[in-house]
Amino acid sequence: MGGSADDIEAAFYEALQTGDIERLMACWSDDDEIVCVHPGGPRVVGGAAIRATFDAIFANSTIRAWPEQVRRIEALASVVHNVLERVDVMTETGPTNAYVLATNVYHKTAQGWRMVAHHASPGSRNEAHEINDAPQTIH
Repeated sequence: MGGSADDIEAAFYEALQTGDIERLMACWSDDDEIVCVHPGGPRVVGGAAIRATFDAIFANSTIRAWPEQVRRIEALASVVHNVLERVDVMTETGPTNAYVLATNVYHKTAQGWRMVAHHASPGSRNEAHEINDAPQTIH
């Protein structure tokens, strides 16, 4: 698996949607200190622990999540993406969207770009997903 951090991110979300644990784990660095935080969950450190959490998730279902509104900070050997994840969920009243705010960190390794951190927090359709320095227009 090669390419850019964007390519690794696309592969990560495709693996979530298809429940492909091998492809998902191939997105991660081999570093012992990789970290994942699922919405409302604890900090999970290391490849085996991260794999176990995704194995448990995939045992129930896949995660139909798509990154939107990607904000990128790029350097020579690291890239940080902050994304709004739109997640399809089934509720008692039928399918709906949930929202998650996630930060994905990528490092350039000997194997190419790899994820070293994924930190996701619950979001809400009803709250502002972004407050920024852009000039505000009054209507």
